[in-house]
Amino acid sequence: MRMEEVEQKYTNRSVTHPVTQDPKITDQHGRSFNYLRIAVNEKCNLRCIYCMPEKGISFEPQDKLLTREEVNLVIQVVAKLGVNKIRFTGGEPLLRKDLVELVSGSAETPGIDSLNLTTNGVLLANSAKSLKDAGLTGVNVSIDTLEKEKYTEITRRDYIDKACKGLEAAKRAGIPSIKVNVVALRGFNDHELSNFVHLTKDYPLTVRFIELMPFDAQQIWKTGKFFRAENIKAELIKLFPEIKTASGSATEFTTFNVPGYKGKVAVIPSYSRDLCGACNRIRLTATGQIRNCLYAKNHFSVRDTIRSGGSNKDITSLFLKAMSQKPIDGWVAQETANNSKQSMTKIGG
Repeated sequence: MRMEEVEQKYTNRSVTHPVTQDPKITDQHGRSFNYLRIAVNEKCNLRCIYCMPEKGISFEPQDKLLTREEVNLVIQVVAKLGVNKIRFTGGEPLLRKDLVELVSGSAETPGIDSLNLTTNGVLLANSAKSLKDAGLTGVNVSIDTLEKEKYTEITRRDYIDKACKGLEAAKRAGIPSIKVNVVALRGFNDHELSNFVHLTKDYPLTVRFIELMPFDAQQIWKTGKFFRAENIKAELIKLFPEIKTASGSATEFTTFNVPGYKGKVAVIPSYSRDLCGACNRIRLTATGQIRNCLYAKNHFSVRDTIRSGGSNKDITSLFLKAMSQKPIDGWVAQETANNSKQSMTKIGG
């Protein structure tokens, strides 16, 4: 069957309205899952040293990736299972030409009330308003340093001005939730913590300091740059003694607010994994593989299920099965998988 015939087939398979009460997605440890992160591609226009080698990696051919119709179908199915939050990741999702259409299709799905994007911001200036108009409710912009030379060093691209313009465009577009993701690296950007905190002074965005994770081909993980969440927190308190705790998302180890500042500051223990017990995430790779944990290496192929003629019920069963087998935490997952040399562009950010 030709690809265009396949796409037309899935276009006609919509979920009826209103949303019915199908079984919720849960695991054997009592957790429920209402948040789906979808990698819409693998390619990226940066080459961050903790993610990819300078010359890049081998990407899957386009016909191996989920089509827009397949992504929309998945969202319709999981919405019936209680998923109400979607995040589009990559790779760099803005390299996908139909991203605005993906967002608008998701926004029209009953039950979905939170639509988010994680991007490096380089291409955001030209699309922020269109994405907002399509229904985007949140954007996370990844900027690991505010210093031009260091940005070029860590990304291997001289795009800091474009990334910052993208962040400003998100503000002007009025996207409701704006966050800045910062991978905290000891000896590289740890002296910039206060500069990032100051971004929250005049605008209600959240700056999130994230632990380095061991997913990189060059293994800079082993070079001593790891900056533990509890140490980031201690440094923030040292820099801003008046800082106060504030409310934040379930994945944020600690959320702060500097008195008089409009925004917030959060610390994310991506490696320490202190919050696995509260995990509510499902991950879907660009090739349509369900990952029940970032650190797991299991294969539940939604793509193969759809393309082999599987029904919506089959897709439902696959999600329920995959998430029922979720390990109790990332440490247990890591014992049965070795993803340390697999790029995050393959896993899905």
